[in-house]
Formats: sequence, structure tokens, C-alpha cells
Amino acid sequence: MNFEIKYKDARARVGILTTDHGKIRTPALMPVVHPGRQTLPVKDYGAEIVITNAYLIYKNDELREQALKEGVHGLIDFPGPIVTDSGSFQLSTYGEVEVTNPEIIQFQEAIGTDIGTSLDIPTPPDVPRERAERDLEVTLERARESLQVREDLMMNSVVQGSTYPDLRSKCAQELAGMDFQVHPIGAVVPLMESYRYRELVEVVMASVEHLPDSRPRHLMGAGHPMVFALAVAMGCDLFDSAAYILYAQDDRLLMPNGTHKLENLVEMPCSCPVCTAYTPTDLRSMDGEERTLLLAQHNLAISFAEIRQIRQAIVEGSLWELVEQRCRAHPYLLDALRRLGTYSPLIEKYDPPYKKSAFFYSGTESLRRPEVYRHWEKVKKLPRKEAVLLLAPVTKPYSQNLTHYLGVGYRKGDCGGVIQGKVPLQLAVVDVPFGVIPLELDQVYPLAQNETPTIMDQEARHQVKMMVEEYLKGFETALVDCKLVKKYQLDLEEQVTVVDPLSLDTDDLERVRMIADYQFLPGAGVALFNGPVRVVKSRKTGKIRHLYQGEDLIATLRASDGVLVLAALGARKLHQHLPYPVNRVVVNEEAEPFAREGKSIFAKFVINCDIDIHAQEEVLIVNSEDELLAFGKSILNGREITDFQTGQAVKTRKGGL
Repeated sequence: MNFEIKYKDARARVGILTTDHGKIRTPALMPVVHPGRQTLPVKDYGAEIVITNAYLIYKNDELREQALKEGVHGLIDFPGPIVTDSGSFQLSTYGEVEVTNPEIIQFQEAIGTDIGTSLDIPTPPDVPRERAERDLEVTLERARESLQVREDLMMNSVVQGSTYPDLRSKCAQELAGMDFQVHPIGAVVPLMESYRYRELVEVVMASVEHLPDSRPRHLMGAGHPMVFALAVAMGCDLFDSAAYILYAQDDRLLMPNGTHKLENLVEMPCSCPVCTAYTPTDLRSMDGEERTLLLAQHNLAISFAEIRQIRQAIVEGSLWELVEQRCRAHPYLLDALRRLGTYSPLIEKYDPPYKKSAFFYSGTESLRRPEVYRHWEKVKKLPRKEAVLLLAPVTKPYSQNLTHYLGVGYRKGDCGGVIQGKVPLQLAVVDVPFGVIPLELDQVYPLAQNETPTIMDQEARHQVKMMVEEYLKGFETALVDCKLVKKYQLDLEEQVTVVDPLSLDTDDLERVRMIADYQFLPGAGVALFNGPVRVVKSRKTGKIRHLYQGEDLIATLRASDGVLVLAALGARKLHQHLPYPVNRVVVNEEAEPFAREGKSIFAKFVINCDIDIHAQEEVLIVNSEDELLAFGKSILNGREITDFQTGQAVKTRKGGL
């Protein structure tokens, strides 16, 4: 099996999973196919991969004989990849199964399963910890046993641990060290059935954080499209669904924002073939079997449409907006989203810093997005000047629309005075959701590429207030627009004075130096742009485009997101400044000549890298002696680069350095 990431957003991945029976685009939905009873050809509705139950086949003499003769693909008439369950569901339902772990592993291999599953112990929520620990040891023991029994079968191994996050993490860590290809997260259906989505977030995040990035993760039993976007944002790649048929049997129609009962419908809820061809009255007048099949078709159409929309959102970089929309469909899903917001420091490591889509603020939950966390962490580390002037926002980009500032200051206490002469002054705008935005950075993504409502909510007001008050502590003198003091009810300890009109045109070199400090590390700006630097601006927009030292290009300021794109001279300067292994991807001897030729770097040739690299960032490509070979744009983040053995890690821009 081969798994390769193509696009990323949050912890989500659009990937290609390759098996002996074809390729699957992930995130992917695997319809559950009941062996011997399936009446709906799911491949006709978009299924690229399915899951069926090996234990049910094993227990039925007729099905077992046919599967051993024709293979499981012939048995259920599906040509693509097939995953088989081992009987764990029956074990959780009935308390026992009539098969051993080695027997079911060998049977799955005999019938040609693409991805088999060991006979884990599904431990339900809320059991005593002693039982959860005992069940977990059995699950891990059977996982090890399955690897000894199998020959060439690709294997699932399920993460268990009930509702104890530390046990989930322990299980994930143990399984990560074993030779499995896919990792389901099991025993979560009871949480979803009882709307305990917040605990679902805790279980999934405790598991995903310790699973290898190079292996797909399967959230077992998550068949309702309401939860797909949330689960994908947490890093889940596969879902199995029996919901499409089970809900249909109960006359219920799935939608991304909830469930409709047929008896309550006056109009059909979507534009799928079933909803456009039939009215609710038509469907209610049919016999049960015919109606069930039609409703199942609707449920499949809606489920696959949601998966496609999620994949597109990942490509565009707008997944978080979709997650926020979906989680407002139910109060307990909103609880889950708010809980996920507390994991921003972990998600930020995987979230690409530059995206195609603008940042849309859709509620207080947007304050916890990784983009906000990342910006604030970077701003706090930037070098400070002697004084700061904080301004109320205007139309973005701020620096082009703040031509001068007529200050009506805010005076605290009896101390007065004015800033006289040339004092190093940091100019910054205060705005939601990013708080403090130095004017040098106001065109860097997403500080200009964002939209917020004009009416501010109280939580945003409070968060920005905290940011401003913390930021001001690093300056000897602070000047603050009185509008900001009133708007955010700032509690200012620093003296804030009346100011004369000041030019707000930021120096070009100061701008690009701060962008470099923000994009790479503090000090990178001076290293890149030292000595005489020639600034070339766009004739059309007046914005900085190219930066030269003599006739040699140092870097280009990308128009779409305000990010520095290195040229050869810039890469050499950055390499000299940044200590090893910061911002580096280290390749082995085999890949070194290809890197020098400007060929892309594949993960399997990487022997070391900066673990803090994000996807879509400018990186340096070096050998084990730290010789600069090339530079380019990372496709994966640092953790993924070190974990994957397939696919591109860096798209090289230029070699031969």
C-alpha cells in the first residue's frame, strides 16, 4: 500500500491511497456492504472503496465457500479495494464470537481482502478504567499476533481505550511502532449516538497525535455527513457508513446539517436524482422495500457529495469555514468545535500558513483557529522598537489607506509630554481577529486576506484586549488611539500621549525585513537585506515586488499573499544566517545530484529536517554536511517529511547552488 498527501488544511489531508485493486482519493467514504444481502450497487453512486464483514462470511457456509472460490470481490460484486472487519462489532454486540484472531486473519487473507483487521476488543465509553486497561492489553496482544500470522495481507489495527484519552494515546503509540498500514479509531459509535461529540474530539485527538502521519486513519462507524468535516479537520481520512441504509430503513434522510424524517417532509431536501424525481407523498405511498432503496440512494448521494465538498475545501484552504458551518447544525457539535479550538497549538503544526482562500470570521470559534494562534506567537517574538503607536483599523490593506494619523490621545495620570524628533516607532493596527498587526506585515497572508463582521462580539473584544495589553508591555513608550481604548476598554499601565500628525508610510526595507523575521526567524530580515538593497515596485499597484543586491535578485514579494519567495542569493544568505537544521531538509547521497539539478525531493530520500517546517513554506535543501544544494517549497510539514517514505516532500525551485 502507498499513501501520498496532495493537499493539506488544518490536520486534514487530501491524499491518494494505492492498493492492489486501485487508488482511492481520501478523505473517502466506505459504504458498508452486507455480504449476501446487498441490493444497492454502491459503486454506481461514487464508492471507490467499501467495507464488509469477514466474520459474517466466515460463519455462513455458503458465503464462505463462495468467497474462498471467487474471492471477496466476486462475492459482493465490487471491483475496487475492500476492507474487511474481523467480527469485533459482533463481539461488542453479543459478547463473544466463534473465531480466534489467527483464524479470522488467515481467512481474510484467503478471500483476497485488500485491508484486513485484527480481532480487537471494542471497549465502550464509561467503563471502569480497570476494564479499559485489561481490554486494551488484549487488543495490543492480538495486534502483535496478527502481524505474526499474516503473510502479505495489509492490516488495520484499531485504536481502543474507551473514553480515557491517555489510554487512547498509549494504544496509538504502541500501534505506531508496529507494521500496520491503516489505523481505525474504534468504539466511538456510542459517543455519536448519544451526541457526545466533545468527547469524540478528545478521543480522536488523543489517538491521531500519536499515530504515524504516513498511515491513513479511519473513524469507525462515523457514517453521518454531519460529522465528516469535523473529523477530517482532526486528521481522519476514512469513514465507514451503514447509516445510508439503516436510516433509509427508518424512513430518514441524511443531510450535512441533520436528519429529516420522511413523515414530516412537504418538500424534498436536496437536488439529488431521488429528490428531483419524487415528492414526499410519492415516497410515502410506496411499499417499504422500494422506498428504502430510494432513500438509501439519496443518503449515499448526500454522503458522497459532502466528501467531495470537503476535499475541495481542503484544496482551497477553506475547510475551517465548512467545519464551523456544519458544527452550528447542533449545539453538541458546537461544543465539539469549541473543544477542538483548545488543540490549536497541535493543529497549527500541520496547518499550511499560506492558502488560496481568505480567512472568514464566522463567530467566536474562529478566534481559536490555528491562523490566529500562529500569528500571535510570531508577533510576540518579533524585535521591539523603542515606542509603539497602535491605530484603529481602516480598509485593508491598512498601510495603503492610513496616509496620516491625527491623534486624539488618551492620557493616564498627570504625566504629559510628546514624542519629539525621530524616535524608532512601531506602527501597528489593532483589529479582529488577529489583534496587533504591525503595518510592515499588513499585506502578508492572512492579515489582509480576511473578513470579519462589522459588529463585534464580546469574546472577540476580550481576546483582542488581552493581546493589546500583553503586546504593550514590551515597549518603553506606548501611544494608543483613543478609539481603541474605548472600544476594547483597555487597562493601560504605560503612559499614552497626544501625538502630532505622523506619516505612516513604512520604510520599504523595514517592511521586508519584518516580513522575513515573521516568515523565518527574528534576525532573518537583516541577514537577507543588508547593505545596499534595490527595491523594485509594481508600476500598476505600487507594491514591492522584487529585491536586488546589485543585479542579483534576493527575493520576490509574492503579490497574492505578501510572502517572500527566495531567489538563489536569498537562499545562500538565509543558509549562512540560520543555524543547522533550522528551515532545512537534509537529503541523502543518492538524492544529492538530483537536488543540484533542481529536481523535486521525495520523502524517502530525506535523512533529517527541521521538525518545525510547515507545508507551503520556503525551505533550504542541504546534504549531511550542510552544503546548500537547492531551495524550494515544502509540500509536507517537518513531522510528515520524516515519517513518509512515499511522495514529494519539497518542490524544488532551483538547484546548483
